[in-house]
Amino acid sequence: MTTVENRTMPRVSLKLVPALGVAASAFLLFVVESSLAGYIVLAVSIAWSALIEREYFRDLLLIGIGLTIVSSISVAADISYPNMALMGAVLTASVAVPFLIDRFGYKRAAIRFPWRAGQPWTPLERSYLFAVPLLGWLILPFYFITSGAYRNWPVVDHFDEIARLFVGVNAVGTWDELFFICTVFALLRRHFPLLLANLLQAAIFVSFLWELGYQSWGPLLTIPFALLQGYIFTQTKSLTYVLIVHLLFDFIVWLVIVHAHNPGLLPIFLVPSPGG
Repeated sequence: MTTVENRTMPRVSLKLVPALGVAASAFLLFVVESSLAGYIVLAVSIAWSALIEREYFRDLLLIGIGLTIVSSISVAADISYPNMALMGAVLTASVAVPFLIDRFGYKRAAIRFPWRAGQPWTPLERSYLFAVPLLGWLILPFYFITSGAYRNWPVVDHFDEIARLFVGVNAVGTWDELFFICTVFALLRRHFPLLLANLLQAAIFVSFLWELGYQSWGPLLTIPFALLQGYIFTQTKSLTYVLIVHLLFDFIVWLVIVHAHNPGLLPIFLVPSPGG
């Protein structure tokens, strides 16, 4: 092991404890739904990071600000017009505030949204775009219907409700990539190796998805999905690509929820809707 590695490993080990604390705070905020405990753990973790390294403290602070903004409301699925407006404003702020602090407060560009427009995708990347909806078609109906997780989304049996669900699912899916990948993962990646940073962002990502409605054995799906999104973003450096992947997945989610609440409306899945 080189001298540089000897110096780096203890520093990573020291940094890991506050990062684990931030991930634990997300679990407390979104899964346990204990705001007091979550905010205490988050504050202590960020304060601890200040004792380790100034730049690390500033990055965890941005993540903490975003998490605090998101957790200020319930993120459980609710497609009423007032809640959609409120949730849209809060989620936008949770991305915009850390970004603006990074740009104009810290005067740097650690948080970026790299569209990578115009660069061709590899054959493997193109193939994956076809695989995602196919896998979703096979797996998601079984998960949502057999676990009863579809009940975590409101009944949608009118065109207006189905349209609002479509908008909501896609809006949250877009925000997921802007916040968890381009903000949380990108900031953690500045201090940790790929695998460790990816595991940390996935822990935070999956905690949010639990409150959103992916409960029961949902983490068996959401954990690998979050890890894959982080890995793919690292390989492609393309927000466009990971966003397309996510929205393809969410399109199937939308279809499955509509299918589950409306027997016979979408006879395209292997698992029949309840009561169908």
